[in-house]
Amino acid sequence: MGVPRLDSPDEEIKKWLNHIALICLSEEFHELKKELEQIYRQSEVENYTLAAFVDALYAFVAQEEYNRICQSGTL
Repeated sequence: MGVPRLDSPDEEIKKWLNHIALICLSEEFHELKKELEQIYRQSEVENYTLAAFVDALYAFVAQEEYNRICQSGTL
């Protein structure tokens, strides 16, 4: 599932948001976020909880996109 454009139909955007919600509810996401929070807090990153959340979400989305590309044989 690629990232929707701003002019994407509402249904595509809803699918994307549901997909993100499922990622954010997963145990793997919470484990990575917690690990990043510890690292960022020790490194004195400003607003470390938000930074950890964003980076964990980006990591999951990027991994899924990479997997999708690999499966399509484009890479």
